[in-house]
Amino acid sequence: MTTEQRRSLQAFQDYIRKTLDPTYILSYMAPWFREEEVQYIQAEKNNKGPMEAATLFLKFLLELQEEGWFRGFLDALDHAGYSGLYEAIESWDFKKIEKLEEYRLLLKRLQPEFKTRIIPTDIISDLSECLINQECEEILQICSTKGMMAGAEKLVECLLRSDKENWPKTLKLALEKERNKFSELWIVEKGIKDVETEDLEDKMETSDIQIFYQEDPECQNLSENSCPPSEVSDTNLYSPFKPRNYQLELALPAMKGKNTIICAPTGCGKTFVSLLICEHHLKKFPQGQKGKVVFFANQIPVYEQQKSVFSKYFERHGYRVTGISGATAENVPVEQIVENNDIIILTPQILVNNLKKGTIPSLSIFTLMIFDECHNTSKQHPYNMIMFNYLDQKLGGSSGPLPQVIGLTASVGVGDAKNTDEALDYICKLCASLDASVIATVKHNLEELEQVVYKPQKFFRKVESRISDKFKYIIAQLMRDTESLAKRICKDLENLSQIQNREFGTQKYEQWIVTVQKACMVFQMPDKDEESRICKALFLYTSHLRKYNDALIISEHARMKDALDYLKDFFSNVRAAGFDEIEQDLTQRFEEKLQELESVSRDPSNENPKLEDLCFILQEEYHLNPETITILFVKTRALVDALKNWIEGNPKLSFLKPGILTGRGKTNQNTGMTLPAQKCILDAFKASGDHNILIATSVADEGIDIAQCNLVILYEYVGNVIKMIQTRGRGRARGSKCFLLTSNAGVIEKEQINMYKEKMMNDSILRLQTWDEAVFREKECHYTVLGDAFKECFVSRPHPKPKQFSSFEKRAKIFCARQNCSHDWGIHVKYKTFEIPVIKIESFVVEDIATGVQTLYSKWKDFHFEKIPFDPAEMSK
Repeated sequence: MTTEQRRSLQAFQDYIRKTLDPTYILSYMAPWFREEEVQYIQAEKNNKGPMEAATLFLKFLLELQEEGWFRGFLDALDHAGYSGLYEAIESWDFKKIEKLEEYRLLLKRLQPEFKTRIIPTDIISDLSECLINQECEEILQICSTKGMMAGAEKLVECLLRSDKENWPKTLKLALEKERNKFSELWIVEKGIKDVETEDLEDKMETSDIQIFYQEDPECQNLSENSCPPSEVSDTNLYSPFKPRNYQLELALPAMKGKNTIICAPTGCGKTFVSLLICEHHLKKFPQGQKGKVVFFANQIPVYEQQKSVFSKYFERHGYRVTGISGATAENVPVEQIVENNDIIILTPQILVNNLKKGTIPSLSIFTLMIFDECHNTSKQHPYNMIMFNYLDQKLGGSSGPLPQVIGLTASVGVGDAKNTDEALDYICKLCASLDASVIATVKHNLEELEQVVYKPQKFFRKVESRISDKFKYIIAQLMRDTESLAKRICKDLENLSQIQNREFGTQKYEQWIVTVQKACMVFQMPDKDEESRICKALFLYTSHLRKYNDALIISEHARMKDALDYLKDFFSNVRAAGFDEIEQDLTQRFEEKLQELESVSRDPSNENPKLEDLCFILQEEYHLNPETITILFVKTRALVDALKNWIEGNPKLSFLKPGILTGRGKTNQNTGMTLPAQKCILDAFKASGDHNILIATSVADEGIDIAQCNLVILYEYVGNVIKMIQTRGRGRARGSKCFLLTSNAGVIEKEQINMYKEKMMNDSILRLQTWDEAVFREKECHYTVLGDAFKECFVSRPHPKPKQFSSFEKRAKIFCARQNCSHDWGIHVKYKTFEIPVIKIESFVVEDIATGVQTLYSKWKDFHFEKIPFDPAEMSK
């Protein structure tokens, strides 16, 4: 080893100390280290940790004089799996390891939240390439002996030392694969901006802000024969099947070549309708020409199901069917797969990425695009990004042919519409986003549809809460104490001062916790050590506050005993893990109140009257029909467990055999079900033998089919109109009933509003179906003023939140140029190669030059004077 190499090793030793656990390479260094030196290094790790052990290791290493020790050190790194460190030392370039520092700092901040939310055994196989083999074994061993929280703590320690440049992204992918909520905090891509909500700018994005919902496919192929032979379902599609008349009615506009949104209830066989359309489309091409279909599915379970359905249906006809998802996209040549197959099932982000990279040059390669759950086509959803590309091609005068567009949904929704006109506007925006000229619904074959999809009777039941709640009083005091500790440690974090009016035991309080944790992620101080200490402490405090908040929700809707057990289990895991000074203090505070909490939870006078009402309904319905099959929907996974325990411990409900079904997403250590576990539960439920009641969270957004049932109970469970239509669609048996149980009159009111919105949606669709295509085109336009004279009337200022939507680039705000006015007139955009002002109608007075009458308009749709359309191509002239 040269003197220069020795100096370089000394210069970069800080990187090595942060990365290397020397005990993993000691066996490979035996020819150069004495036995006592190996023991000293091992003892240093046991007593002080791997960084101190690495310091001692480097000291011994640099003292070596024997020939070959430097090469031996590099070989030891290579054999042990330190490929990143090996590469850095061999080239004396530590830039890749240096870039990991920001992710290490972020993970240190998030460590308290990480260990309460992560189940290491679920993601360790996905992370194995980023860890040393021995580390993986140690993590699994700790999970087995000390629990998941302690295992998660060890996993953090190992990731903080990882020398693999891709570990932050690999962790992100593993979390997303498991649908773990921690992925929302683990941000590996910078520059993602918040969506702006200003009225005019929103119109550039074609839709209002909305949550991305997912409609459930009619039958998730989790088990064989999952639907009765008479039912229209995907599992029956593998053999020749005669379509029903209502399915042909839904398919007809698309078969005529029109861009169509198909809106039909859950359970009616929309997937089969898409197969009919696809088959008709592929067969229409003359000899020598071929069609190419892409089917988009939002989530992996739906993607897997549709890939299976399309393969079994079309491969017997000689068509080539394949699929690409996020899990496989990096390992396959996407452009070749698209080129060599007739039908491609995709998760939409795959196409977005490949259009950006240019590996798929344009959408002209496809002849038909089918969007499952097409109501998601808004804002930054990948569906909307694909349609931006489509509209660019259409409006930009591209010579390439455009594919036909089909959307599938159980409900197009109405957003925040208050009346039919607003609902109509909302639906028109969705149609514009998908360039659809037709919404296909069942009109002429309703009777046949109603024989397949039964609409259950709906009952609202207002139930009483506890008159007094000593349990809540005690937990609330613990929460106030914890909030005070959090405030004391950092007075500079603005969100901590917004605790007021956050009611304990509510979703609003959970949202506040998320806000504080996100603010903590970007919190900065000159003293980085102090910054790290404060952030770690705040994550600890907010993680404990979240558990208390969860416990109050359990107590509110189930038994105090279940809520207390939930907390005792949490603090038991905390003790088994690192158990630092703050955790010791918070645990002691809880344990001081434990005896009082035990006493309160055992007091019969504190039983929950809501459960008495739920018990009465179950007894009544099973008395009327002992063969009743029930789905009980609740808001949280913790409530699923609590209600199962309550049913099993209640002698009045001994006739019930409960099963549970929760989503695959994980929000903490104890929740989330794997797909095989879901399959097992559903098989048992469908067999109607092992379980006659299924307690479930919302799994409609995970592409899972639930068999026919005749009783649906929504226990303090309400969402939006789309969710309502999907959930109600679960009660498919004849004579089925749907109960909404709640102690909150507002919840009943919200559900009634959803029913009103559903009627608004249906009325709006009927009105829209009377329009011709020219009216459709008129509904979705942007308005500008052409002519040099108008340019003199306004001034431009840089937009505070500039954004780009495909070829539309929002650059500036425009204001009246008159002195002492500066009224906001709209925005300045660049479209392709030219720039235009896009104006707000409410900023102007419109004058009829013939009569002199002046009018103010708040919306363009109210302005009925002549508006002259123009082709963007004209502007370039």
